[in-house]
Amino acid sequence: MEAADYEVLSVREQLFHERVRECIISTLLFATLYIFCHIVLTRFKKPAEFRTVDDEDATVNKIVLELCTFTLAVALGAVLLLPFSILSNEVLLSLPRNYYIQWLNGSLIHGLWNLVFLFSNLSLIFLMPFAYFFTESEGFAGSRKGVLGRVYETVVMLVLLTLLVLGMVWVASAIVDNKASRESLYDFWEYYLPYLYSCISFLGVLLLLVCTPLGLARMFSVTGKLLVKPRLLEDLEEQLYCSAFEEAALTRRICNATSCWLPLDMELLHRQILALQTQRVLLEKRRKASAWQRNLGYPLAMLCLLVLTGLSVLIVAIHILELLIDEAAMPRGMQGASLGQVSFSKLGSFGAVIQVVLIFYLMVSSVVGFYSSPLFRGLRPRWHDTAMTQIIGNCVCLLVLSSALPVFARTLGLTHFDLLGDFGRFNWLGNFYIVFLYNAAFAGLTTLSLVKTFTAAVRAELIRAFDCRCLSLVFPGHLGRPSTSDLQLGVGGRKLDIAICCPGLEGARGWVDLRTWNLRGWVVEES
Repeated sequence: MEAADYEVLSVREQLFHERVRECIISTLLFATLYIFCHIVLTRFKKPAEFRTVDDEDATVNKIVLELCTFTLAVALGAVLLLPFSILSNEVLLSLPRNYYIQWLNGSLIHGLWNLVFLFSNLSLIFLMPFAYFFTESEGFAGSRKGVLGRVYETVVMLVLLTLLVLGMVWVASAIVDNKASRESLYDFWEYYLPYLYSCISFLGVLLLLVCTPLGLARMFSVTGKLLVKPRLLEDLEEQLYCSAFEEAALTRRICNATSCWLPLDMELLHRQILALQTQRVLLEKRRKASAWQRNLGYPLAMLCLLVLTGLSVLIVAIHILELLIDEAAMPRGMQGASLGQVSFSKLGSFGAVIQVVLIFYLMVSSVVGFYSSPLFRGLRPRWHDTAMTQIIGNCVCLLVLSSALPVFARTLGLTHFDLLGDFGRFNWLGNFYIVFLYNAAFAGLTTLSLVKTFTAAVRAELIRAFDCRCLSLVFPGHLGRPSTSDLQLGVGGRKLDIAICCPGLEGARGWVDLRTWNLRGWVVEES
């Protein structure tokens, strides 16, 4: 063989080894995500569904659980996709010729983007509908019972659903662009799937627009529940004593059902006891916490949340100004720049780290806002008590949110990293009016949610003062709210059975809401 043949062979061998290395790395990464997601789902699944008397249902649930694990792993991979690409670009810029990071190259990053795009389409269009129909199927009438019969019914339902969605999207594309509709009909892979995924991603971006501002406001209260607050102007010993006293009073009322007061609601009393027990556990936790944890951890966490939230709003505001000044700031697809050639942040590696932190923070906030919204609150998973259909719904929603995260971050200007693969083929990303209105709506909703959250205490105090004023008008003899010396405590909780001993209300018995001092259910006895 001549020297040229050896060179050609060596190039082919190098390409082959690079391809094998990329496949091994991608497989290891996805296997790690799959194992982690499997552990998470096993903590939330309902064990009774996997230990049923009918082996057929147990087998179906196991298969569906594996499909949900695959979908959740893809969702987690979509979340990590953009941060991993940004950090990889900075590593290649800092260490361009390092021997130990030769495996990290542009071909690997492009391959990961294409795999996430492929698996996202596969999960949203085929796997999750198949999993839902599989759990609800019973087999065709007259066919043999078993898992195979349920598979036949599920496949038929999935084919019908695919044809229905295909027709709807083809009609929608025909309304928008007749040429694109013909191309999508002729070439399923190159035009139909990207167009369908673009529609799903657009819905996910709209969902992020609603959930993320709500989550940014909710993050402060969620963090306050998870961490131990400092003791400022409060006595934990007194609160523990009051909680124990109220719990004992409730227990006595449950044991002694006969009462001369209002009719007892036993279910309500049991719920109040559980709430008091939970409150007492939290108070014990706060009392046992160290001084560093109380006085340093909570303020630092709140300060970090405030800085990250303010920085996110500031970046969006700057991006809006850039859009108004220069249309070149519009998010676009792949511009042809290779990884490791130029930094995508003006602050270099430090700016790239800030971008990654903000992307993760907004994703966590969107998940918090998603499960806090009234529409999706019932979908919230419960520890060892989540039905299989509920797990399927959670996996689909998380995949829609996570797959829209790269487009969401690029649209808001959180990063200047160009979207790779088919993520950069979304046509609506080049529409100036859509991008500008989206940024303006995000900034407005976030500001409104934060103002509403931080002024909630002031508004509650004003409402309480107004209610007290109305109470003094209804009961002229009772000016202001009763003092603690006027209250004869009956049962505990926020709503206490009391007897008020003040002018004009002798013998009045009922309960009062301690947060607003609103009187409820009063029965006035003649003295």
